[in-house]
Amino acid sequence: MSLHAILKDNPLVLAPMAGITDLPFRRICKELGAGLVFSEMLSVEALVREHRRTKSMLHTDPIERPVVFQIFGSKPETMARAAEIVSRGEVDFIDINMGCPVPKVLKSGAGSALLKDLGLAKELMAAVVSASLVPVTVKIRLGWDAGNIVAVDLAKAAEAVGVAAVTVHARTKAQGFSGHADWSMIKTVKQAVGIPVIGNGDVRSAADAKRMMDETGCHGVMIGRAIQGYPWIFREAKQYLETGLVPPPPSLEEREAVMLRHLRDMAVLAGETIGVREMRKHLCWYTKGLPGGAEFRTRINALSRVDDVQQEIRDFFMSMNAGPVCH
Repeated sequence: MSLHAILKDNPLVLAPMAGITDLPFRRICKELGAGLVFSEMLSVEALVREHRRTKSMLHTDPIERPVVFQIFGSKPETMARAAEIVSRGEVDFIDINMGCPVPKVLKSGAGSALLKDLGLAKELMAAVVSASLVPVTVKIRLGWDAGNIVAVDLAKAAEAVGVAAVTVHARTKAQGFSGHADWSMIKTVKQAVGIPVIGNGDVRSAADAKRMMDETGCHGVMIGRAIQGYPWIFREAKQYLETGLVPPPPSLEEREAVMLRHLRDMAVLAGETIGVREMRKHLCWYTKGLPGGAEFRTRINALSRVDDVQQEIRDFFMSMNAGPVCH
């Protein structure tokens, strides 16, 4: 499967987000206009040890494809074994995480820690490419900090060992998720390699997606935090890229339907208790800015049964005026 062709057809990409981009949410984003979706990042150590919960995260659905499964680790041999395991499943690409700034990941030598050791990073990429049955991509940051920018060198190394595409989160590890993403570096990386480059960072609207493509020439635009509670950004961005027009925001009826569907799918995937618990954050995001949202969030955080949460969702929307809702 050609990433060039996928991104040319639809350049909008759902970012890998821990605890968020599980199967139910990936399906929603795909149906609303995402061209390519990423899984949550998976620990290779847990995968090779056949950790039950991690194995359950490998579930896919034909409707979401093409789908990318992201793995993280710091040992080439373990990364290779995990890549072989994952690539035997119903996945289209494997992605290597070299951007996560979370202390727990850094402590293991994975994620952004690899930005400090390009030799190990290259060895690790080569091992995954060799072992995987599907094409391999990599997600990076600009570097460890402003004084150690390595994005171009790392992207060139990725291309040299056979990596099929690189995603550039245009911040350093030191920035975390603060400050501004430096889109000019996405353009610099794109000009330095021949493989597809996906830009990431500070895309919060349909207009931002188009502006990133126009300013950087990137092949794809990855959207992360802006999708929390608003997967409709994909529909808006897709239509804006195609027509120059942004569709109206979702109606209250559509919001209610998506929330109920998301809840049901989570309960099917994870079971009632875990499913409801995992949905709480999504329900809080979905109702942010809506009248009565704060009271709704207080109530649902005390519930543990799907039927009770469903009723709260229905009551919440029934109590609202049917006027326009701004996002």
